[in-house]
Amino acid sequence: MQERTLFEIAALCGAELDGDGARRVQGPASLRDAGEREVSFLSNPRYRGELARTRAAGVLVPRDEQRTREDVALLRCADPNAAFTRVVQAFAAPEWRPSGRHASAVVDPSARVANDAALGPNVVVGPDCVVGTRAVLFAGVVLGRGVQVGEDSVLHPGVVLYERVVLGARCTVHAGTVIGSDGFGFEPTREGWRKVSQCGNVVVDDDVEIGANSAIDRGRFGATRIGRGVKIDNLVHIAHNVVVGDGALLIAQSGVAGSTRIGARAILAGQAGVTGHVEVGAGAKVGGGAGVFGDVPAGAEVLGYPARQRRAALRQFALVEKLPELLERLRALERAAGLRGAARPSNSEESDA
Repeated sequence: MQERTLFEIAALCGAELDGDGARRVQGPASLRDAGEREVSFLSNPRYRGELARTRAAGVLVPRDEQRTREDVALLRCADPNAAFTRVVQAFAAPEWRPSGRHASAVVDPSARVANDAALGPNVVVGPDCVVGTRAVLFAGVVLGRGVQVGEDSVLHPGVVLYERVVLGARCTVHAGTVIGSDGFGFEPTREGWRKVSQCGNVVVDDDVEIGANSAIDRGRFGATRIGRGVKIDNLVHIAHNVVVGDGALLIAQSGVAGSTRIGARAILAGQAGVTGHVEVGAGAKVGGGAGVFGDVPAGAEVLGYPARQRRAALRQFALVEKLPELLERLRALERAAGLRGAARPSNSEESDA
């Protein structure tokens, strides 16, 4: 098992060590779960109580954190969260990847696959595909006709790219994701729902990561586009003809309806939903579970259902919490005025009065 001293951890993170640097640790863990051979971190003050109880050998902490225990070394740094990320990376085992071309892989004669690309068991590469240098296709990946996969891109098991999908360089697509399936389009007729043809494709720019079991639909015509450096979490749905700007972040179970534009560096938090044909501006933040039914200005932060500016949404949440108290006060006033249970005048009576 890989081990490192706290001296080595401090050097790795650029941290100032306060404690026994010769202690050896075997990996990272949370403050609550860490054992005597593990290292942890504290970046949120709400977890300071766990620092007093942790069994960790060492903890990455802010520079101004005071030492209260002699048995736990402190590694003081400017950003404990970022430093802990480097620790996790240092202990992470290298990912196993297939090499060469497995005997069960099926490659159409018209496809062009780089000599150093890796194809795992039961991979299918369709006609006219292009697979770039050092690309990795894990077991069960399927590429439809005319798909392009850029250099150094990695497709994990069970990924399906429908025809004419373009995937850029250095992309990662996690297991079970489908890119390029038909957009959801049906028209009502007397005989029932009639399918609307979807003849576009999906274009994914360089350095994009797409989580497991996500779905990105092809354009009805033209392309659904995912910009450079976009990060998409698990179970995200992006509908036909959506455009996602460079560096945007779409978090678990968020969904974007057709022909919507998500601006560069915008963030959709978990389970956020955006209706079709609207625009979420650059740098905007859509809170978890929010429902967006209109344009969101660049840089805005919205919450709630329907989504509204953060300050207004928080005010509404606070008022809703007070409703039981306000209702009781209203009932007390009615009782004091002798109105409780009394017949109320009709609208016409009120008008006559």
